Amino acid sequence: MDHEFPYPEWGPGTFLAQLAPELVAELLALGVRRRFEAGQVLIRQGARGTHVELLLLGFVKVTTLAGDADTLLSIRMPGELLGETAVLTGAPRNATVTACGRVISVVLPGPVFEGFLRRRPDAMRLVTASVVGQLQFANRRRTDFGAYPAHIRLARVLIEIADGCGRSRPDGSVEIGVTLSQPELATMIGIAQATVQKAMQELRGKGLIETGYRRLVVCDLPALRAMTNV
Repeated sequence: MDHEFPYPEWGPGTFLAQLAPELVAELLALGVRRRFEAGQVLIRQGARGTHVELLLLGFVKVTTLAGDADTLLSIRMPGELLGETAVLTGAPRNATVTACGRVISVVLPGPVFEGFLRRRPDAMRLVTASVVGQLQFANRRRTDFGAYPAHIRLARVLIEIADGCGRSRPDGSVEIGVTLSQPELATMIGIAQATVQKAMQELRGKGLIETGYRRLVVCDLPALRAMTNV
């Protein structure tokens, strides 16, 4: 593997962003780089947890299949650790991870990753914090389902995605860096697609977002935060 990593920008708060640079270099040197195009699967729900993925470039969607319907759980960004729960617990994968566009990751076999964690307790603490953070995120999302009307729930999700996947534009707006369909947004916030359409119409009417073909722009992120108290 080429150990000269050309993509030093990790998402804020991600595993690799918090790990000491010398530990990042050590960890990446243990794995093999892989490339994916849009729609390709990195991790599949129900499979054995044989490896972890470190996301270096691009964004991925995390979905879970319940019955016949896929539910979008989250968007993950460069610097994220993927698949660690199944490796550490021995349980089957609980979600599918799919590339949103061009993606580069480093794959580490489970035993190699676990050996690294045993040698590097600081990294183990970060993994534990990451797992706890994911549980807290899921709990917040469930709270949102019951506590807020649809347009507020949509706005809160758009803020999360803009913070992680947004591209700032010269006019101060933020373009969402991944393509999200209305059905995906509906599953992400637990409402019907028709309700998502109404909620988006309301946010457009307030001048907070713009939408187009495969395009979503948050026009005024501070105002969106103020509306949702985020």
